[in-house]
Amino acid sequence: MEEKPLMSDMDAPASGATAPLPARRGPWLLALLVLLAFAVGVVLTVLALPRIQRWNAPQRPSVLSDPLLNAVAPGVPMRPLSADAGQMLDARVVQLEERLNRITVEAQAASGNAARAEGLLVAFAARRALDSGAPLGYIEGQLRLRFGQAQPRAVATIINAAREPVTLPDLRAGLTALADQVTVPPANASWWEALEHEAREIITIHRASTPSPRPQAALDRALRYLDGSRVGAALAEVEQMPGRAAADRWMQYARRYMEARRALDLIETAAILEPRQLRAADGAAVAQTSPLAP
Repeated sequence: MEEKPLMSDMDAPASGATAPLPARRGPWLLALLVLLAFAVGVVLTVLALPRIQRWNAPQRPSVLSDPLLNAVAPGVPMRPLSADAGQMLDARVVQLEERLNRITVEAQAASGNAARAEGLLVAFAARRALDSGAPLGYIEGQLRLRFGQAQPRAVATIINAAREPVTLPDLRAGLTALADQVTVPPANASWWEALEHEAREIITIHRASTPSPRPQAALDRALRYLDGSRVGAALAEVEQMPGRAAADRWMQYARRYMEARRALDLIETAAILEPRQLRAADGAAVAQTSPLAP
């Protein structure tokens, strides 16, 4: 009889045990494919980047925009221009020169007009300061800079007047305070002057078209003139009064007021019409003539 090999208990498979499953390789393979695709994409991007940059780069304009010059191919020696082309080029050069000259003249005119306008504003500011009795401040330096050469005496008059300002209210108040003294002869007047004054107070003979020569009427007119900023007319009335000696200091103030206003008029006129000596803010001479100059 044929003997069957004996199987030990160790070699016999355990009852109920299953065979081991093969290892799962799906996720590792997917990750490897993703990495490979990423590497291929990076390589393709690096290779295609120069071409993309050339496509997106703006085209450089042609250096020669003239069709006559662009017609010449690179590397080919240029031929002499024809007579028509030369005339056309000369005409263009002349037009450019005329345009540049016109722009230069307009720029100089604008600069000169701006300097004159600034000077006029400085003159207005100085007038306002004198009218209010305020100090000039920075305006004094601007007056010296802009008008010091054109109107030196006027500038000095304005600066001196600003240091001891005289205003219209001051003149009116001063004349009102002197009313009792200027309308009568002084105490040391001669008997003839006193008699003449009394006669004028009693009888006054004058033309209907002329103002009354009575001192009180003249004083009233002087005050009205001051209210209307007519200092010269008020001064003329006070100079004819019998007690004008008592108003001597007032008349000096009135003359100073008038001199300062005449000086202001001079620098305002210089700001508009001065042809050579006017200066700009940087001290440079204003060479452009005024458009209002005759």
